[in-house]
Amino acid sequence: MDSVIRKISIGSDYKNEAMHYSVGQSVYGGHHIHSIEFNSVDNSYNIFIKKQDEVMPWKKFNSNMAISVEYDLEY
Repeated sequence: MDSVIRKISIGSDYKNEAMHYSVGQSVYGGHHIHSIEFNSVDNSYNIFIKKQDEVMPWKKFNSNMAISVEYDLEY
């Protein structure tokens, strides 16, 4: 699955204290971030991880948080 969102950063201090999540990044015991998707129904950002052939939801952030989104310009 190709994702239009390439990276999401959570936190008001982007440079020093924000958490950064990028598609392809290794996380959580051998998993990789598969996609980052915006859900317009509840205005949330959802991170899905993949290990082998299994894709599963991992994290969800609501839009009330300080969020910075970086889009993939090669879609």
